Amino acid sequence: MNSKILVATLLSLVAFASNSVLCRFALVGGAIDAASFTAIRLASGAIALAFTARLRKSKWPTQGGSWLSGFWLLLYAVAFSYAYIALPAGTGGLILFGTVQFTMIGYGIWRGERPRFVEWAGLSVALTGLLGLVAPGLDAPIGWAAGLMALAGVSWGCYSLRGRLAEDPILATAHNFLWAAPLALLVGVAGIGSAKVSISGILLAVVSGAITSGLGYVLWYSVLPHLTAVRASIAQLAVPGLVAVAGVAFLGEVASPRLILAAIMMLGGVGVAVVRKQRRPNPEEG
Repeated sequence: MNSKILVATLLSLVAFASNSVLCRFALVGGAIDAASFTAIRLASGAIALAFTARLRKSKWPTQGGSWLSGFWLLLYAVAFSYAYIALPAGTGGLILFGTVQFTMIGYGIWRGERPRFVEWAGLSVALTGLLGLVAPGLDAPIGWAAGLMALAGVSWGCYSLRGRLAEDPILATAHNFLWAAPLALLVGVAGIGSAKVSISGILLAVVSGAITSGLGYVLWYSVLPHLTAVRASIAQLAVPGLVAVAGVAFLGEVASPRLILAAIMMLGGVGVAVVRKQRRPNPEEG
């Protein structure tokens, strides 16, 4: 991996992790409400991606995505924002990451993939870590917020699975944002009675939508062809760790022993399962 690809990969992972930090910072500080944050985030992401697609193809992204992918994107964004009303950034990032991976791996098993013993062992350790994180206790996350973040993870997993077959991921992502943005605006209108918007809140939502979401995806898709499947999977393992570190550094959160142990089990277990799966020989190859 050359230095340009390495830097681009790191920047895209920082962008993904920043979404959790920006959302939590905006909501916990009272700068904006969850519905408005979601609407502005998706709308600004749609605009940024539309212009990016136009620059690349000299046309607006009128094809390449689907209303169903837009629905999963919307459901992810709404659940994500409302969950961060009550979840610390590190805990939310770990729950989100875990449920995304379990959704995608579970889909593979449903489609007929048969994990080997080491893969099952890794997944079992990761699931135990997730259950331990959300189990009742003094420092357990609030139940409804953890459930919403799990829903966000399942939605993002479904969105990612649908996006795997996209011929042009950037164009498809732009189109999906254009599907989701108007519906997100309706969510914002529905919550107008409890709306709370400030200049700082709007700026945080725009940065999350246009830069760390929209342009972050563009950057990730630009480096993805240069990464092996194993490297791409391992790289994504860094995201919840970055979220937890940023939460401690910028939001004053505390890394509890429960969170640390859960992180080790989840990231380690999923890492073993993913790497083992990607290294499994293809029987169709010689």
